[in-house]
Amino acid sequence: MFSDDIFGESPSGVSKMVKDEGPQIDRSCLNDNWDDAEGYYSYRFGEVLDGRYEVIASHGKGVFSTVVRAKDLKARKSDPEEVAIKIIRNNETMYKAGQDELVILKKLAGADPEDKRRCVRFISSFKYRNHLCLVFESLHMNLREVLKKFGRNIGLKLTAVRAYAKQLFTALKHLRNCGVLHCDIKPDNMLVNEAKNVLKLCDFGNAMFAGKNEITPYLVSRFYRAPEIILGLPYDHPMDVWSVGCCLYELYTGKVLFPGPSNNNMLRLHMELKGPFPKKMLRKGAFTDQHFDQDLNFHATEEDPVTKKPIKRLLFNIKPKDISTLVSSFPGEDPKLLSNFKDLLDRIFVLDPEKRMTVSQALSHPFITGK
Repeated sequence: MFSDDIFGESPSGVSKMVKDEGPQIDRSCLNDNWDDAEGYYSYRFGEVLDGRYEVIASHGKGVFSTVVRAKDLKARKSDPEEVAIKIIRNNETMYKAGQDELVILKKLAGADPEDKRRCVRFISSFKYRNHLCLVFESLHMNLREVLKKFGRNIGLKLTAVRAYAKQLFTALKHLRNCGVLHCDIKPDNMLVNEAKNVLKLCDFGNAMFAGKNEITPYLVSRFYRAPEIILGLPYDHPMDVWSVGCCLYELYTGKVLFPGPSNNNMLRLHMELKGPFPKKMLRKGAFTDQHFDQDLNFHATEEDPVTKKPIKRLLFNIKPKDISTLVSSFPGEDPKLLSNFKDLLDRIFVLDPEKRMTVSQALSHPFITGK
């Protein structure tokens, strides 16, 4: 499930508009021809899924599924007229992953009957032509698209970042209360409504219940990956807090904070911001020896300028930066709000997950409360 270490690859994909190509075939008698070679469902615009949902637009394709927008032909007054449907790929691994996601979605929805906890609203599920289909409320666009449209290379206003931060930490609190780790928080997996004032966390395709989970260095999209994952330490709710911190920085500046092309480079960027790792963290890491020698000195993997082959170079005395040097003020920003924002980021980006800011601390932080 986590073999793909490619930035931006997410189960729900990112609005790549897929045109309906070729002749419209009546597939009613071709039981095995509904899918393409990779097990994605070949839907048609105007097709009615489960006798209820008419496909009206594409939301794109991801590793796990195709996502379509559909009109609910049997919507009651309290139901949304438009929904987003995630059509899981037709193969055993993806189907099982879809079922795992369904368990988590039901848990999150059941614990939030009033829909106030800022996780995308799960409506129902059904099976259609061997595909598990998950039905959600349909929102306007994801935050990656918002950044491209309104904040390319300059980011969003701090008041907007603050409003989104409050909603993100509300979602994280809900996840924590339900014992769920999202494991793939990034701007692509945050949706906003048309007015762009309501934000919801989406895409629980990689989510899992907290506990003793498999150690893997490729959990979470790389730029948003916490150091404990890369080092091979047990992970828990603090890793989602780290990812949210990366997103908040990106929303305000329009730039990725840790754009490392590899896990080794990511660790280097983490240390360049926060200084060396605590020795106790390194001693416990299952993958520490891939990046550090026996004396716990960091080996940076670099490209030889002549042969272009990777070479390892020992790096000593990495001097940390001050986060405030990376977060500049824009005209019209409230200096106190900006100062509080820098303090929030400083407390989030603590290398040791046990000392990192918690969700409760974030929700009572002056940047969020305005006090």
